[in-house]
Amino acid sequence: MPERNGDKLVEGLETALRFLGEMGVEDVFVNRRVGKDKPLPRPAPEVRPPAAEAADAETAMAAIRDEVLGCRKCGLAEGRTHAVPGEGPAGAELMFIGEGPGRDEDHQGRPFVGRAGQLLTKIIEAMTFSRSQVYIANIVKCRPPDNRVPRGNEVEACRPYILRQIEIIKPKVIVTLGKTAIDAFVPGLTGGMTSIRGQFREWNGIRIMPTFHPAYLIRNEGDKTIKRMVWEDMQQVMTALGRK
Repeated sequence: MPERNGDKLVEGLETALRFLGEMGVEDVFVNRRVGKDKPLPRPAPEVRPPAAEAADAETAMAAIRDEVLGCRKCGLAEGRTHAVPGEGPAGAELMFIGEGPGRDEDHQGRPFVGRAGQLLTKIIEAMTFSRSQVYIANIVKCRPPDNRVPRGNEVEACRPYILRQIEIIKPKVIVTLGKTAIDAFVPGLTGGMTSIRGQFREWNGIRIMPTFHPAYLIRNEGDKTIKRMVWEDMQQVMTALGRK
């Protein structure tokens, strides 16, 4: 039985490594004897706030969620099916923040559940996290019509929600996905994402790593250069969090 469990772990590693290969990472290999000669390294323990603080944080996050679900502060509320408050633990050390919900997210009321979300989940897992360990949200909580870029007044109407979520979660690192997301924290950056990504910015004592939105990777899925840049960005995040 232990040998079977070891084989399953190796299969899981091979799946992750195949994904890294798709991301343009070429200097990896699998030792089929791992799990038989020596145990696999244990993942770093999940850091959680004390129980009382965690309970208070979850209560505060639930209150924000209720506010978002009933929000009518801007015109985006008129066309939504569901608002998308965000999801994840209130004690997460890592946050991912995108631009706004898409069609699938609007239908389900959850962030990043479509094709871009599936890719984001793979990236998170390749970083040695599970999706349940990170907090995922968007700058605006309702889907813009035809997935257009959120307007300034829409971003401003939603800003208090994401700021309060960050204040409660107190993440060590925020990964912003796409130009709209980084602009909300560090306005005035010039150039496109190629020149902006890959460099940590400091915001209210939190390190922010801007990178490409997963939807951009899907639109350019044949371009391994972009995938490699995203993986390089995530390696920096892993190092900052002691995962590498």
